[in-house]
Amino acid sequence: MSGYVNMGRPQSALWLYTKMSESEVSPNGFTLATVINSCSILADLKTGKMAHAHVQILGLQGNLVVCSSLVDMYGKCNDVDGARMVFDSMSCRNVVSWTAMIAGYAQNGKGYEALEVFREFSSYMMERPNHFMLASVINACASLGRLVSGKVTHGAVIRGGYELNDVVASALVDMYAKCGSFLYSEKVFRRIRNPSVIPYTSMIVGAAKYGLGKLSLNLFEEMTDRKVMPNDVTFVGILHACSHSGLVDEGLGLLNSMPEKHGVMPDVRHYTCVVDMLSRVGRLDEAYKLAKSIRVNPNEGALLWGTLLSSSRLHGRVDIAVEASKWLIEYNQQVAGAYVTLSNTYTLAGEWENAHSLRTEMELVGVHKEPGCSWIEIKDSIYVFYAGDLSCERGDEVISLLRELERRMMERGCVGGSTGLVFVDVEQEVKEKIVGLHSERLALAFGLISIPKGVTIRVMKNLRICSDCHEAFKLISKIVERDFVVRDVNRFHHFKDGSCTCKDFW
Repeated sequence: MSGYVNMGRPQSALWLYTKMSESEVSPNGFTLATVINSCSILADLKTGKMAHAHVQILGLQGNLVVCSSLVDMYGKCNDVDGARMVFDSMSCRNVVSWTAMIAGYAQNGKGYEALEVFREFSSYMMERPNHFMLASVINACASLGRLVSGKVTHGAVIRGGYELNDVVASALVDMYAKCGSFLYSEKVFRRIRNPSVIPYTSMIVGAAKYGLGKLSLNLFEEMTDRKVMPNDVTFVGILHACSHSGLVDEGLGLLNSMPEKHGVMPDVRHYTCVVDMLSRVGRLDEAYKLAKSIRVNPNEGALLWGTLLSSSRLHGRVDIAVEASKWLIEYNQQVAGAYVTLSNTYTLAGEWENAHSLRTEMELVGVHKEPGCSWIEIKDSIYVFYAGDLSCERGDEVISLLRELERRMMERGCVGGSTGLVFVDVEQEVKEKIVGLHSERLALAFGLISIPKGVTIRVMKNLRICSDCHEAFKLISKIVERDFVVRDVNRFHHFKDGSCTCKDFW
């Protein structure tokens, strides 16, 4: 069985286990650990649970290796509750079992739980974390946008001597990029002696999120010059970079080069990037034609048609917006967003009756828009803000500062709250005055009164930043002479001295 697993044939190992059960030879702890490992590789939860039953029957629930394997298996099969149940039942744990639990949480989008288990490990265990554990913790920080926690973990990496470990370094590159600190990301990357495709891809995607399309292209050229073969994810990243920087000709050239030059066949993800790329520069007819030509399942099509819907709204193409919305609603994908976006498209086009009719339909079918929220990290604590919610932390001071900033913006000729309200991803589509209470503005004001001058304020947001807030943030950065970084659902915006790195292209 171990031989099969080592040769990349876990299914054969499981087959052999069934043959073993037909013989008079009883499995031991090593046998079951091997079987459970095979289930982990295959993400075969059903067989994994059968193996777990055999563990109970044979009285091996106290075996450290077997239980650690079970925690890992449940985590890789997306059953973190099962993993936690086994983990909590263990009377003895080592660094492997703790790592398996942390990785299980991190891989299943439960970053807070992963960090909590890591804190427990750091408090109770005398062992030092290994590089697998640290990589998982860094990934959890990346998913949450927890820069402070990420930096603390980076310190543990340095103390453990894992700085040059390829897995850890790649995780750090990704974490700093996702936490709005691309400069640190680049510093870590440049210390890797021979970067593999993974850190290169992380850098390309990171640069793309910052609107640094040319840098992404330079990195791509650098990796191919060094004979590092790009994979399908690399091409998603580079096409995404071209899309977010308006580099259409370069993007189309890369798409065409994928099969022959690099041996990578384009799939739905790549074509979705191209649809987005064409849509952003107003070439909607080409984007629509391409979208229609691609065969997709509902999950794949959600991103494709959602992308087309968003762009058709921005460019006032009601015809395309209607078809994209119908597709999403029919396949029960992004339904609330589809309804609201189509309604907003009608509004922008002056088709008020259609917009009102659609809003009425939304109420009848019980569709509600996702509430917008923003959050900010200060000294390893997270502060969350919702649009229009004045019960937020230090609410009176926040509102007072926002009023003062609004007054100073008006002195400079800024009049906000006119267009952004009709966009799908703007919260509280009500009256103009509510724009001033969008979640990102509340978070920014809290950051301004809580974070010392000279320190960059970093705000995370679950939706796209609206055009009014974007304009306001540019002006505020000049008024208060501070740097702000906002990570919205699409990309990063770095506001400095009255301008944004996105160059108003997002």
